[in-house]
Amino acid sequence: MPDAATSRPSAPAHNGGITLVELITCLAVLALLSAIAAPSLKALLERHRAIAAEHVLIRHLNLARMAAVTHGNTTVLCPSLDGRRCARGSDWNIGWLLFLDRDGNRAPDRASDVLRAETGPASRHLRLVGTRGRSGVRYLPDGRSAGSNLTISICNQDGTLLSQIIVNNAGRVRSQRPAAARRCPG
Repeated sequence: MPDAATSRPSAPAHNGGITLVELITCLAVLALLSAIAAPSLKALLERHRAIAAEHVLIRHLNLARMAAVTHGNTTVLCPSLDGRRCARGSDWNIGWLLFLDRDGNRAPDRASDVLRAETGPASRHLRLVGTRGRSGVRYLPDGRSAGSNLTISICNQDGTLLSQIIVNNAGRVRSQRPAAARRCPG
């Protein structure tokens, strides 16, 4: 009488490979998941770029205020193409210039008056637009910002407002992000 263990047919050996159908199915699922995740990743990257630009500009605004108080002199932070003089207009994306304005002419008189110059775009993916008619911010020796409030809007290339930086007359800097999608001012 044959033993039960010896009467069973042996199972074929498994070679451990995958079939073409399995590979195509896996690639299709991966492509579908990538297509679903791509817009979310783009929006996340855009938000992080806006936050980074916001932080850099706020740091420079605070530096301008601190320099005015420390030096006991008026300082100016303005958009600048070349890092040597202020540009006309409200395009902050071109870079900016921070300098001591000892004589009130809104221009650095000596090279030593320039405290910081950021040249080149803050981001090629963003637009930084200041309040129309206000091309820079002046800090007085007591830390106040002379003139009307300045708002710098950070927008994406599609013209959607991502964030705003506001400097009030007291010199305080704050930022805000819109709750709902809005068009970029200017």
